[in-house]
Amino acid sequence: MHKLFIYIALAGLGPLLAQTHPSPRKLSLDEAIQLGLKNNLRALQAETNNSSARIERIRALSALLPTVNGSLGEYVQENNLATFGFRFPGVPNIIGPFGYSDIRASASMNLVDWSARKNLQAAGQNQKATELTAQDARDLVVEAVANSYLSIIAAGARVEAARSEVSTAQALYERARDQHAAGVSPAIDELRSQVEWQARQQQLLASQNQFAKDKLALARVTGLPPAQDFDLSDTAPYGPLEDLAPEQMLDRAHQSRGDYLSLKAQIQAAETAREAALAERYPKLALEGNYGANGVNVAQLHPTFAFAGSIKVNVFDGGRIHADIAQSDVTIRQREDEIADLDRKIDVDIRSALLDLKSTQEQVAVAQRNLEVASEALTQARDRFVAGVTDNIEVVQTQDAVANAQETVISSMYAHNLGKVALARAIGMTEMNLKQFMGTK
Repeated sequence: MHKLFIYIALAGLGPLLAQTHPSPRKLSLDEAIQLGLKNNLRALQAETNNSSARIERIRALSALLPTVNGSLGEYVQENNLATFGFRFPGVPNIIGPFGYSDIRASASMNLVDWSARKNLQAAGQNQKATELTAQDARDLVVEAVANSYLSIIAAGARVEAARSEVSTAQALYERARDQHAAGVSPAIDELRSQVEWQARQQQLLASQNQFAKDKLALARVTGLPPAQDFDLSDTAPYGPLEDLAPEQMLDRAHQSRGDYLSLKAQIQAAETAREAALAERYPKLALEGNYGANGVNVAQLHPTFAFAGSIKVNVFDGGRIHADIAQSDVTIRQREDEIADLDRKIDVDIRSALLDLKSTQEQVAVAQRNLEVASEALTQARDRFVAGVTDNIEVVQTQDAVANAQETVISSMYAHNLGKVALARAIGMTEMNLKQFMGTK
């Protein structure tokens, strides 16, 4: 019977939540992950940050593209020559009013601007870093959904185990009651069996409540309505992982973890921003001009144009460039410190997950053997009690031993699967690696 608790199947366990649909929805682990990625706030914020990074890159690109403007105007003007220092005897100081029409297009462009080009490169690297950060946010969502999904599986297994224990305790109580009525056992045996039965009923109620709360938690991280009832279609069977070397896992993490790769991209962006700050001292070549037509009225327009090329050199900026360079140096040091700390954290996370997997694998093996022994002891204790060889103290004690063994099997399997989730998160690409570790499609 204990295999029922080893291969956990939970559909339809526990009290139902308030329903908005006629039948519960079947929800696989992969479907739950996809819902989480679609609806979870962290994933939505990551996508918003991606959009902001793309906008910043477009803004940086605009500094290298030509600016074109058009104008159409009708002007009326009156000038006072005295304000310009012109005073001619016999010539009036006031000229006008007079009017003219002007239609014109103007354009300007920085042909050579190394600072703007480097800023564009830095913006592209920052956009890449933001996309990698979004990938890391997806990994965190996958981890949260998987942990919540597994907690429901474990809670459901506890409900099933508690129901079995209630049935066993009820049968033993009825046997003790019948024997007491027949005068072959004392009243204390009946009372003791009744207390055990009621204790198991209380445990079942607590397990059902926790199961329902765990389902609410999964609905929260996946964006499902709290009133939406669902059953899990995946059972996350136990399967040990073999031949996992920490060094190999660390190499995979360096190639796939979004937060690690994002920091590397941020370091490159900071180094490029420093080059952009240095390039502010380089000469800039700019072109500007306009072409159009003007005249005293629209019927008498005449083409006019003006074009100019210029070289601009930064002679004195009050220390602004020096401050930009210093700020970039500080940012580079910060990112290098962060990536060094993250590298150590990844190493520790991987080794911790591998230790947990090894330990829980051994715990599962021991717990399964213990459950077999406890079940056999319960059978023998029941037979001895029915035969009148002993009272039911031994039965109650072996019942507790079976319940504890069942809980140990469930807890160790749950911890083992959590170790798989932690390892998948530690090496990056959590969704893909989790499917591989769990053996799901």
